[in-house]
Amino acid sequence: MDKQTQNHLNKDLVLRERLAIERTDMAIDRTLLSFIRTALYFAIAGMSVNSLLKVSYGLAIEIAFWIIATLILIIGLRNFFRQKKKLKNNQVHIGNFRLDWEAD
Repeated sequence: MDKQTQNHLNKDLVLRERLAIERTDMAIDRTLLSFIRTALYFAIAGMSVNSLLKVSYGLAIEIAFWIIATLILIIGLRNFFRQKKKLKNNQVHIGNFRLDWEAD
């Protein structure tokens, strides 16, 4: 295989890897948004339960829903930052063909 063909293959592989990282990055963002949405659902449920149910322990149910919502949000944020850090650390392994790619 000549040098030009090898260089083209390397650039294709780097491009595929970079696109895979972009897809992974967007998936991480979508997952965070899902955690936020779920936390908001629990928070709204907590506000609604106390006003809809006329029971003596309605405030306890509301507080429980708010605690669950907060925990879901904290877990989502923790996972988000952990995954972003892992993704950033793995970008090092792609290769350094940026200068060759920009030259063409």
